[in-house]
Amino acid sequence: MALPLQGLRVIDLTQDFAGPFCTMILSGLGAEVIKVEKPVSGDETRAWGPPFVRGLSYYFLSLNRGKRSITLDLKTSAAQKVIRQLVQDSDILVESFRPGTLSRYNLDYPRLRRVNKALVYCSISGFGQTGPYRDRPGYDIVAFAMSGIMSTTGEEGRPSIRVSIPAADIAAGHYASTAILACLSRRLVTGRGDYIDISLYDSIVSWLSYLATYYFATGKEPKRMGSAHPSIVPYQAFMCKDREIIIAVGNDQQFQRLCQSLGLEKLSEERRFNTNPQRVRNRWQLISILSLRLREHSAAYWNKLFNQNRIPSAPVYKIGDVARDPQVKHRGLFRKMKSGIPQMTSPIKLFKQEKRLSSSAPTLGHDTTQVLRELGYSKYAINRITRNRAG
Repeated sequence: MALPLQGLRVIDLTQDFAGPFCTMILSGLGAEVIKVEKPVSGDETRAWGPPFVRGLSYYFLSLNRGKRSITLDLKTSAAQKVIRQLVQDSDILVESFRPGTLSRYNLDYPRLRRVNKALVYCSISGFGQTGPYRDRPGYDIVAFAMSGIMSTTGEEGRPSIRVSIPAADIAAGHYASTAILACLSRRLVTGRGDYIDISLYDSIVSWLSYLATYYFATGKEPKRMGSAHPSIVPYQAFMCKDREIIIAVGNDQQFQRLCQSLGLEKLSEERRFNTNPQRVRNRWQLISILSLRLREHSAAYWNKLFNQNRIPSAPVYKIGDVARDPQVKHRGLFRKMKSGIPQMTSPIKLFKQEKRLSSSAPTLGHDTTQVLRELGYSKYAINRITRNRAG
């Protein structure tokens, strides 16, 4: 069975993380993605290393599998003509330029809509196409710092920290792909495309979820709590004899089973701990008791016991642990690519899905000549477009 987006073409005018992450999702669903990069340097993440694998940065490899790469200097009329020709037979265009840039290149949505009224055009930027921050540059950590989430991440009394992955970029990439798919669905009825404005800042602010509700309900700023949860106890990491384990008790029945597993049955009968609101009020007393008991055995010992007794728990994995995990192996989340190292695969599983091995990320401009040939350009015209590699 073909993948759901097979037969659709995406023009990818993005770089860094959020845009390439979005188009990689679309590629994983079967779309043809043509990544357009500037000559010589290409996507700036090509230089984000070491390490480099066969000349490609690990960062670029992680975001651009399954795509074709062409190099064009979009400041030139010849390159702009190529984009318009590609758009005629494309379904989606995703771009991550500073707001207003592509209008100077005659490649903004109003102009390209005249070429293809069915085009779904998505702009991804730091702060969106409107508003007082419209023209600010926006990397992930900037949006994350301004979202309010960074102020709640880490431990009380210690400096603010970012999470180790670019949360704002990932949020924006996911929202962009979801919006694109929604517009494609509506296009089936109307025959018309649409314009989508996605910002890193909007996307990560939307992830505040219950933290925002807590603030508006109480007027208080949420505190930094490390791995702990503000309104569920116990729901955090604990140190065992050898390493950390996560325990996530979501209801009173699970707490009773936890106490039985730990040999602390009487704890669940005490009024200060017998309901979740009481456990939240008496958090530190309970955590102190549990911490002492958990240090008596290894994380593997406790995790096996807790899983047997249907208590949500897990060891805190390192990346190597993830790669060796039997569930990860069964689901095929890492596969060896032509790059020579395993890379992530799409986590989306479809019924009777076509099993295909996505190609690795492309070298810069790998498909330029082939794509221009497909558009009908002669060898002479191709040489003329591509000879000034410095732009």
